[in-house]
Amino acid sequence: MTSAPAHPPLELGAAPQPPGSMPPPVPVSPPASVLSPVPPNPAPRATTPLMRKEHREKIALFRYQVIRAAADHSLTTRQRGPLVRALAEVDHPWPFGGTRRYSRETLDRWIRAWQSRGFDGLKPDERASTPYTDSSVLALAESLKREKPNRTAAQVKRIIAEAMGTAPSETTLLRHFRSRDIPTGVRPVATGRFESDHPNEIWVGDALHGPKINGRKTYLFAFLDDHSRMVTAARWAWAEDAIRLGAVLRPAFETYGIPEVTYLDNGAAMVDKSLSRTCAKLGIRLVHSAPYRPQGRGKIERFFSTVTSQFLGEITVTDTPMLPGTDPAAGSQISTLKELNTLFTGWVNMAYHHQQHTTTGQTPLARWEAAWEHRTPVRKSLDQIREAFLWSDVRTVSKTGTVSLHSNTYEVDPLLAGTRVELVYDPFDLDGQVAVNNHHGHAAGQAKILKIGRHVHAKVANAARDNDASANIATGINYLDLVATRHRESRTAAPISFADIHQNTEQKTGAIR
Repeated sequence: MTSAPAHPPLELGAAPQPPGSMPPPVPVSPPASVLSPVPPNPAPRATTPLMRKEHREKIALFRYQVIRAAADHSLTTRQRGPLVRALAEVDHPWPFGGTRRYSRETLDRWIRAWQSRGFDGLKPDERASTPYTDSSVLALAESLKREKPNRTAAQVKRIIAEAMGTAPSETTLLRHFRSRDIPTGVRPVATGRFESDHPNEIWVGDALHGPKINGRKTYLFAFLDDHSRMVTAARWAWAEDAIRLGAVLRPAFETYGIPEVTYLDNGAAMVDKSLSRTCAKLGIRLVHSAPYRPQGRGKIERFFSTVTSQFLGEITVTDTPMLPGTDPAAGSQISTLKELNTLFTGWVNMAYHHQQHTTTGQTPLARWEAAWEHRTPVRKSLDQIREAFLWSDVRTVSKTGTVSLHSNTYEVDPLLAGTRVELVYDPFDLDGQVAVNNHHGHAAGQAKILKIGRHVHAKVANAARDNDASANIATGINYLDLVATRHRESRTAAPISFADIHQNTEQKTGAIR
């Protein structure tokens, strides 16, 4: 919708109105819905810490979805400009209803925030309790810093608090020092190479953007054991979201045990609340790297470099499956995501895990197995792992004692009417058990199904189609096909697939297609 122009200003030099004549009618401003391309639709008022946290994360996720394509680090300034201009010319669905349009300056500011601070940089700032700092206090802080440049902001704060009884925050002092071009950094120190002492101490995870298959981009979720360089989890998918990430991690936890720490970047899937809940339930410490701080991430980056040179460099994406007798020089041809995962799994297990690592002097598999001679991995039962991968959402109970969750209606304890509750559920089985926790976090029974509109979460339905039904690849005489063949011959059981997470996934997704 095009914004209607406001009433035109009075022209300079216009003739004055004759005495006694009626004054011209005062133009009436059109309503805001006409002035703005989108009717004003403010977000609901967040009155509790839980609501405020959820509110800020929803806005940050919305901003990320808007700028995702233009925020790619691989784009140059010349390439990013047209993308940002195009985003500024269209309306974007606002998570609280309606649509909104943003200027290029706003979009550029979001992109800079994302590139410098990751997902947290897109969250709106919380209202400051003390929005103004007296200029005399800032002048004193500046004098103290210039007097002894080695003084930190924390030390300056302590001195001011001692002298005046109160002091600005360290963030305020740092912001003021930087605005005055006063150096605030510390001299860099050499961190050296870090390596965990034993396997399953740290898993380093990340996502790699892969080739397009039939016009759709692929993404590789991968986790590497820091000690052995063993690939504990890896899978190609159509999207970089929490569902695909869970599909990678769940069988990995069941197979290799529970790590002490997972070290991730700040991608949207990595900071999703479902992953935080999973790690908390399994006793895993979830750590996110600071933006532009690569310390500790070198191993997974090196693995991705190996994937790019030794695996992706050997495949050719086609529109049709490769036929016997195809020229081996063309490399292994793939036309489906299933073929990509088949070749990749074979390459990891039969090639990468058996290559001697230049730093450790051992193969990842040998180093992994040797480290478990006098230790045993921490394991959880299948039921514990399943419960950890449940999702949770906060809802308000209606006056009739019902809640809505993903197109379904559930009945809860009538005593909870009008309160906020947490619903814990399996995204693969929305018509299964849904646990209810009250606003204090205490168990409040089970929700009873009243109306079913969706059997599985929408993201699950999309992810289930990652396992597209296609013919198995026909092997030719080339490197990756030989590796895949050797891997198939060496397997003692069927590979873990997305369908293993829930036996009824295909049946339920078929019911909603």
